[in-house]
Amino acid sequence: MKNSRLFAAAALLALTAVSIPAGALGKKKDKDMVKTGWNIGPLPVVAYDADKGFQVGAILQLFNYGDGSNYPNYDSKLYFEYSYFTKGSMLGQIMYDEKELIPGVRWSSAMSISYDKGCDFFGFNGYQNNYDWNAVACGKKSQEYHNIMMLPGQNSTGIFTPFYKFSRLNILLKTDFVGRITDHLKWEVGYHASYFKTGAIDYANINKGKKPEQIFPSAGENGYSGTLFEKYVDWGLISENEAGGGFSSSIRAGLMFDTRDKEGAPTRGIWAEGHVMAAPKWLGTRNPFYRYSVTFRQYVPIVKNDVLTFAYRLNYEGAFGNSSPYYVLPFITVMGENGDKEGMGGYRTTRGIMRHRVVGLDMFTYTAELRYRFIKFKWINQNMSFAFNIFSDGTMVTRGRDMSYNGKDDAALRAEYEKYITAAPKAKDTIHPTVGAGLRFIMNENFIVAFEYGMPVTHLMKKDNPLYNQDGTGAFYVNIGYLF
Repeated sequence: MKNSRLFAAAALLALTAVSIPAGALGKKKDKDMVKTGWNIGPLPVVAYDADKGFQVGAILQLFNYGDGSNYPNYDSKLYFEYSYFTKGSMLGQIMYDEKELIPGVRWSSAMSISYDKGCDFFGFNGYQNNYDWNAVACGKKSQEYHNIMMLPGQNSTGIFTPFYKFSRLNILLKTDFVGRITDHLKWEVGYHASYFKTGAIDYANINKGKKPEQIFPSAGENGYSGTLFEKYVDWGLISENEAGGGFSSSIRAGLMFDTRDKEGAPTRGIWAEGHVMAAPKWLGTRNPFYRYSVTFRQYVPIVKNDVLTFAYRLNYEGAFGNSSPYYVLPFITVMGENGDKEGMGGYRTTRGIMRHRVVGLDMFTYTAELRYRFIKFKWINQNMSFAFNIFSDGTMVTRGRDMSYNGKDDAALRAEYEKYITAAPKAKDTIHPTVGAGLRFIMNENFIVAFEYGMPVTHLMKKDNPLYNQDGTGAFYVNIGYLF
């Protein structure tokens, strides 16, 4: 992931300290002030991506603690985010989480719109697909195009990075309900709708502002045959019915077991969930699919009073049957306040590896980290603290999509496909591990700003190892909250 976010620390601390109380602060509870009423946490976003341009935007979180009887948990929450990239991409999100409106039932809804004119695409099945990191590096440094997929006589100039990009418009809408069975066991039901419009990159916007020698050639121009996404369509690895995306309408149901001491920054307990998802044609889904998800999380206090906690998460995402549209695969299923976590690479899934590097029918993901809260203090009527964490994340495809050639009976296309398949570093995918560390600023146990850096273990290997740099070279993140 090439996108690095930089926030001004002084502005961050000033903004996160804002509070709009609806009532007086109550008495102390576990040495923290009990918060009541509404509290606000805004955050600016400033970033840069070489292919998407500058990113500017803002995040706003509103927490309602009511009379404070549930603190540090909130009664309701609103989340807003909007970001815009100078080359045309954008992201907008609205989330609402309500615990008091319907007696005994938690109601959560979310909507997001993202338009990414340079979304990452590295193919299917992890290490069954080669990432030509050397060509990308050469393209950045020397302005030359070193495409391993080049056929004799093809053009050899241009920037390589858009080879692993495609265009994607994604609209997600969901509403979930969670109700109590026992003190810790709960039922979950929800409706999720999504619309994907996908296709080849917008060459005009990708090349906007670049020098002539940096221009990425369009498919068919000077003998160039297209991006990896376009090749997947030509080879029949992505069907024409899937290639343009489509509408999906699904019903979800599951069970949750939850013994966490608190939700925003838990330090003890278990949080486990299992879901099934049905997106049949009769619900309006263009490419029907049936999937399931199982997630187990545990928080183990090593040093009491929130000082040192070991936390881990195990997740398995799978498909019933042998097909799911490619555009729904790179997600970890989430029910409740947030939307599904995208990437299998990136801040919310496996920190440090490239977004969408690992995509398959069935996928396993783990996260393990130590969380050390080294200082707690009160400032401007807020409970504040700083925490340090070290972590290891990992993911892998356990059952891949079919990679058999299904394109036209064309000798050149088939030769190109064979060259690509034989360049794979492994016949089957294995774990993609990462390591990293981070710092968090925590206000009132719920507004949490995270600064983290993750690095794939493959980047630490020797250059003659076939897996060297296959997951990228690492990434720095500034985001909101803990992963789980």
